[in-house]
Amino acid sequence: MESGDLKIFQAVAREGTITKAAQVLNYVQSNVTNRIKYLEAELKLPLFRRSNRGMTLTPAGENLLEYTDKILTLMDEAVKSTQYSEHPAGLLRLGSIETTAVIHLTPLLTKYHLRYPDVKLSLITGETHGLLQKVLDYELDGAFVYGPVDQPDIEHVVAFNEELVLISEPGKSDMRELLTKPMLFFDVGCTHRAKAEKFLGESGMSSYQIMEFGTLEVILNGVAAGFGVSMLPQSSITKAEEAGLISSHRLPEGYRDLHVWFVHRQNSIFSSALSRLLQIIQQP
Repeated sequence: MESGDLKIFQAVAREGTITKAAQVLNYVQSNVTNRIKYLEAELKLPLFRRSNRGMTLTPAGENLLEYTDKILTLMDEAVKSTQYSEHPAGLLRLGSIETTAVIHLTPLLTKYHLRYPDVKLSLITGETHGLLQKVLDYELDGAFVYGPVDQPDIEHVVAFNEELVLISEPGKSDMRELLTKPMLFFDVGCTHRAKAEKFLGESGMSSYQIMEFGTLEVILNGVAAGFGVSMLPQSSITKAEEAGLISSHRLPEGYRDLHVWFVHRQNSIFSSALSRLLQIIQQP
């Protein structure tokens, strides 16, 4: 059993199809198919159930995936342990919530790249819960997410401090009237949702509607058109407000503070690349 076969097996297990796994790995589909067949033949049992909807793990496959994740993680950490030097290099896989990526990360990562040009930066965006899971699954070295995060296997540093505001179409100021409109968020698991629901409840709104939208731009357009309202970081809506597309409204104390954390696994071996990023984030 070779590590390359385990990487292919892990990708198929996570992606659910040969096609998606091949795209992630940048392999041809036939190679992925053949390596999975070879692995099943070597183990003398099926690892996947095949159907028109994709591939799901058999009990044997689930057991193998558990060990595969551990083996590949140890191999990755073994490589990282040799990469600690005064001249960081290699891949640094990062994730970020969209608002932070749009507003804060360009200057931060530009500064990092100028100092450490041999590090290959990779960045994906997503929502807090999904990014946190990718860090826990060793798919990301770290991620910028909304805190707090209650997870014993995660360490964090506060990267950015924000103020959460309510936004609406221009010219509206009656808070109670605004809160009768649909509340637009990135998804129903958005970190702001708990704050919004608590705020609505304490404002006497027993009936309200929360709707899921895909991107910051779509949310801003929906709010500007009067379709609904939203709660977003002040920094992410400044340009739209200055252009007269939306209005912002300060929330009561206790709802305003919003912290963006940089999270990473507690038990990971740090590469020089990750250590240097943490140093830059923590610089005053």
